[in-house]
Amino acid sequence: MLPIPISQLLETNLIEEERLELKQGFNPEDIMHTMCAFANDFNNWGGGYIIIGIHDKTKEVIGVNPSEIDTILKKMIGLSNKIHYPYFPVVEPIIYKNKTILVIACPGGPARPYKAPTSLGKNSEYKYYIKRNSSTVIAKHEDEKELIGMSNQIPYDDQINHNASINDLNLHLIKQYLKEINSNLDPEILKFEELCKSLNIVDGPKEYLKPKNIGLLLFSTDPKKFIKTPWIEVTVFYDEIGDKFDEDVFDGDLVSQIRLSLNYIKSIAIRERVQKIPGIAESKRIYSYPFEAIEEALVNAVYHKSYEIDAPIEIRIETDRIDIISYPGPLPPLNKYNLNNDIVISKRYRNRRIGDFLKEFKLTEGKNTGFRKIRYALKNNGSPEPEFITDDERTQFIARLRIHPEFIEDVKKTQVKTQVKTQVKTQVKTRAEDEILLVVKDIEMSSSEILSEIGLKSRTKRFKQAISNLLENNLIELTIPDKITSSKQKYRITKKGLKLLNDLSNG
Repeated sequence: MLPIPISQLLETNLIEEERLELKQGFNPEDIMHTMCAFANDFNNWGGGYIIIGIHDKTKEVIGVNPSEIDTILKKMIGLSNKIHYPYFPVVEPIIYKNKTILVIACPGGPARPYKAPTSLGKNSEYKYYIKRNSSTVIAKHEDEKELIGMSNQIPYDDQINHNASINDLNLHLIKQYLKEINSNLDPEILKFEELCKSLNIVDGPKEYLKPKNIGLLLFSTDPKKFIKTPWIEVTVFYDEIGDKFDEDVFDGDLVSQIRLSLNYIKSIAIRERVQKIPGIAESKRIYSYPFEAIEEALVNAVYHKSYEIDAPIEIRIETDRIDIISYPGPLPPLNKYNLNNDIVISKRYRNRRIGDFLKEFKLTEGKNTGFRKIRYALKNNGSPEPEFITDDERTQFIARLRIHPEFIEDVKKTQVKTQVKTQVKTQVKTRAEDEILLVVKDIEMSSSEILSEIGLKSRTKRFKQAISNLLENNLIELTIPDKITSSKQKYRITKKGLKLLNDLSNG
């Protein structure tokens, strides 16, 4: 069963035109070639969809005769076996606008390169097929060489993770996702294994069913158990020297990371000002940084970073700019000389699954829209142009957003305040410590009660370190100090802790 409602496939920009082929009727040869092209996934787009029963020009829903469905499904098995290596997409008849259509979901294949016969006649020559924009074409010599060079190279996000179990996927997170995208899949009816297969986040035989990395990144509560540095680090600098700063780490599933870190950045770095324009009744609102630009730059980093290397996403909030850094840099043909061109188009993607999920979560609009959207948001706000930076070896990518000129003086005026605030807060360097202080502000709490309040399930290393730091700095204290391991032990805030919270709220 398809996880995405058919209306979203056909009526929104969720899937790019290049990945959607509409067919008025069932032409076996044409469909076989398109299946082969989507299986090769030459640009790591994530495959595509063939929809039979809709006119490709007028988009008129013609439908497929329901009595022909069984015959078509049988023919599809034959077409799948004619492709080398055999490739079996998901085929599903669906009612759309009161007519039956046939949807063929073709994910990028696990054993590329694939080739198919040029015709269904006997002794037909086999050729490699790829997508070229919205057309299915036979690969030219150079494309064929590149495709063969990609032999069995599955993008990391679509690979099986042999160190994890299907039980490491969190059903609650999956249910949240299905609800958010208004999916047809019913997690109350489908078995967990079938649900995961329908989402294409697991693979392997029944006796060795393993999660894919995309599943762990999006639907595991702790992806770092299985994947290198899949988190976001945010550092806020309170002076130009860099001596005074706060650091925070946002981990967990990718979507929660993005949303939590964006909220944090919004509270720390975004300021608003209302400008009165002579002769115009309506005032103009400007921001130190437009939120849309920060959001797009961060989502772009999450989408394009490599999850195979030991390097998290870094966000550095300086007094006059925000740098969002991901590793490694862009793929060719992008380089340090053309990154800042007015039109920047990347044809190849490092990850082929992450982008679709981010679009379904409405965190991004589509491929090759990021730079354009960032520029538009900054220009509309009156902010300086962004800078996109990499080096000769493309070891990193930096999206640099500079503060609106109207807020530069505000930064200078508030530096004294922030320095005092930082001195008070030198021992409270993590979000966990802030949260613990807030929850014990008005009531004594046990460890388990604190964990429940701040949304953690167990005493993580970070939680233990936060408690230790707060105790060490006399910001919280034990209610039974002479019996540390007492079952009735609780924590309460100290006068110093209350003063700190007051200083921070007034800072």
